[in-house]
Amino acid sequence: MVKWLAITFAIIGLCALLLFLWRLSDVRAEGSIWNNLLQQAGPAGSAFNSSVIEALPEPAQRYFRYTIAPGTPLVSVVEIEMEGRLGLGTKEEPAYRPMTAHQILAPPKGLLWRVRTGPISGSDAATPSMSWTRFWLFHLIPVVRVSGNPDHHRSAFGRVVSEGAFWVPSSLLPSTNVTWESVGENAARATVSYGDYSQSIDLTIEADGRPTQVIIQRWSNENADKVFREQPFGGYLSDFREIGGYRLPMRVEGGNLIGTDDYFPFYKAEVRMIRFPQLDK
Repeated sequence: MVKWLAITFAIIGLCALLLFLWRLSDVRAEGSIWNNLLQQAGPAGSAFNSSVIEALPEPAQRYFRYTIAPGTPLVSVVEIEMEGRLGLGTKEEPAYRPMTAHQILAPPKGLLWRVRTGPISGSDAATPSMSWTRFWLFHLIPVVRVSGNPDHHRSAFGRVVSEGAFWVPSSLLPSTNVTWESVGENAARATVSYGDYSQSIDLTIEADGRPTQVIIQRWSNENADKVFREQPFGGYLSDFREIGGYRLPMRVEGGNLIGTDDYFPFYKAEVRMIRFPQLDK
């Protein structure tokens, strides 16, 4: 009996050690992506000059004049700390849980979002070559692991572009990879192409230039059929504040199927810190 107990405890200990090493490997991979996104960013670019937006649709010009002050150094990466709520259920039973998160965003190249909600922690990541979603229970038991999936990668690219629209507005300045078109008196559409993907994003732009709503047709399987297809994803922006020459939303709400009766805002965040690492160089 004692022998079998010893063997059982040895097996449990070995499993715990392997899980710990697995989790440690994830943490190191997260750190590697974070550092790589920082290194790729380099120093801030030239100062913003409104002459570069003169050919854009009028709503898009309004958007840039509101979000970027003249003379502001152009950045391509932002670090964000946030808290709020995540809905882990459905529209009918959202099961909101408090969350805290720390994120680096470098559109269109990628992001790393480290999040914790109750006993669950993990990350979403996207780079030009891969993406993942990895979550752990009590930092030790894997509960969600998705990676090496082209559908997931395409979906992650949509997120990178959409979040860049409100936290790194300089990422949407016209270039060989970014084009604009008008879709109404108070709306404009930007299309970002990078690598194998292209993503359009529609912005609702108020008279003063505030972008209060963003919508993309995101490649997603968050639907009743659990089939990947393009479907509306987006949210609402508010509580804009000036940070380093940029006007950015400090409150963001978003979810799948926006604009339909099935819209479920599973993500509700309030920003506690925004920093542009390139401005520190």
